[in-house]
Amino acid sequence: MLQKFRIAIQRLLEVTVCTLLLALVIIVVVAVVYRKSGHSLVWYDEVASIVLAWLTYYGAALAALKRSHIGYSGLVDATRRPLKFILLIVAEAAVIGFFILLAWVGYKVLLVLEGDSLVSLPAVSVQITQSVIPIGAALFVIAQVVSLPDHWRRATSTGARSAGTTAVRSDDQL
Repeated sequence: MLQKFRIAIQRLLEVTVCTLLLALVIIVVVAVVYRKSGHSLVWYDEVASIVLAWLTYYGAALAALKRSHIGYSGLVDATRRPLKFILLIVAEAAVIGFFILLAWVGYKVLLVLEGDSLVSLPAVSVQITQSVIPIGAALFVIAQVVSLPDHWRRATSTGARSAGTTAVRSDDQL
């Protein structure tokens, strides 16, 4: 059941990230065409930066789900079992704790932004644009938790990577 949930979240994040990337490309291309024709779009800079931020947060959650985020697993891989378990727990607790804090602070920021709107598009609330912070952080936590059993199995298996070697990630992590 956890595997089905993981696959569903992965597909949702992949579709979201691809859609945001496509939207960003379209926005930039349209803005360039308008600018070259002498008619700049007033909303381009603000909207493009918001879409880029959304792409970053949702892309980070997808990377976390695939355990493809920036990190150094060599330290954990090089340690022996008792210490390996402790390092895994501390690392996971630190990452999950940080993103829970980020989600909570992001939510508090949304409360402060109530009533504010975009400069170039006054009909769009800043709360909507900044909602990506708590939502993206929550998705990152979910991704970490959902991918934790597989990560734990790989990291604690006897066939884990040895220290100092570089492993090529297989399947969906390439």
